[in-house]
Amino acid sequence: MEPLPEDGERDWAEPGVYTVSPGVHRIPLPLPQDALRAVNVYVVTDGTRLVLVDSGWALESARERLSRGLKALGADLGDIDEFLITHVHRDHYTLAVELRREFGGKLGLGKREEPSLVRSGDPDRFPMEAQVGLLRRCGADPVVEELARAFGGVRHTEAHLWEQPDEWLVPGKRAIVPGREFDVVHTPGHTDGHVVFVDDEAGLVFSGDHVLPHITPSIGFQPVPTELPLSDYLDSLRLVREMPDRRMLPAHGPVTGSVHARVDELLEHHRDRLEVMGAEITADVTTAYEVALRLGWTRKRRELPDMDPFNQMLAVLETGSHLDLLVAQGKLTATETDGVRHYAS
Repeated sequence: MEPLPEDGERDWAEPGVYTVSPGVHRIPLPLPQDALRAVNVYVVTDGTRLVLVDSGWALESARERLSRGLKALGADLGDIDEFLITHVHRDHYTLAVELRREFGGKLGLGKREEPSLVRSGDPDRFPMEAQVGLLRRCGADPVVEELARAFGGVRHTEAHLWEQPDEWLVPGKRAIVPGREFDVVHTPGHTDGHVVFVDDEAGLVFSGDHVLPHITPSIGFQPVPTELPLSDYLDSLRLVREMPDRRMLPAHGPVTGSVHARVDELLEHHRDRLEVMGAEITADVTTAYEVALRLGWTRKRRELPDMDPFNQMLAVLETGSHLDLLVAQGKLTATETDGVRHYAS
């Protein structure tokens, strides 16, 4: 396998090593049975020091693919000096933990991921425990029942993969390899501690899951929820929009020429969704679940019951995050009865 130029002609998830710019290479790693298809890991090197932006999921198939990719660059897994992780989800963080145990290397993660990382490492936690509580507040007991059928009774099976990083990343300039530095930018919303990495000199932004070219990232999907994740997310999008435009190196999807163009699309999407969701609130439709049932989801405009339980959960919680923001903006009111939040216009 030889490194290939990043020309945009191939399917972005096709296995290989793709040169994004001098000293920066993209290696898509597999995500079996995942609609996202692959996660991009970026290799940054000056020929002596080697740094990875994100690491992939701790799966044997991902490890093998990463090993082959590094070999094409004249390196091995043991040559990774450092992992810089955009956020704490398992398809970004866990392979770094596994490789650090075996070969060493440092691991850096955004400081505000610490509460969710600690909770993720609790072996007594049930999968999506926090999300179940949020679903009940959304009035979505049918989705909770579907999740219970899919995941019920299973304790957390990956608790051992959520070790602490060597460094908690904070906003500011940071040396990466000799002659190259990143600006670490805190971009909460997808998760509370999400960061993006800006290479100003090369005109690149490693956008993680904050800005994706083809899909809208889930909002606030983490073990320790925050109060208004959509507000955080929109503020983070505006922050990136205020910076100079750069090539976007996302975690899922192809490298694209303008992060600004995609940020504009995402801001418009959420403006539309806020308007549509707010308009659905009537005397007979008062919960996030009831609103979600009336909307189309994904580009195919699928109905909520036609999706799998996991994506039903994401859809309902996204609806709740939009309605909560409308409450914060004074456009709706909210009351709680028996643990269920009801909205009124």
